[in-house]
Amino acid sequence: MPRPSAAQLFLGTFTVVAATVALLAVSGASGVLEVAVLVGFALALGTLVALLPLPSRSGRTARVPAPAGHEYARQR
Repeated sequence: MPRPSAAQLFLGTFTVVAATVALLAVSGASGVLEVAVLVGFALALGTLVALLPLPSRSGRTARVPAPAGHEYARQR
């Protein structure tokens, strides 16, 4: 499995922080267990976001049609 890129790490970290702040603000949790559950959920969400593959423009080559005289082109 390839390592996450810097962009993926940034998005994952941002997701954890934003989700934690939003969940704590909306829920009004005050107990240690409630806060720990919300932080754990935000951490799981951030991990999921960081590990999902991002579409990249570099590193992949575009498909080039086969030349006219090529065997594959004649089969079509």
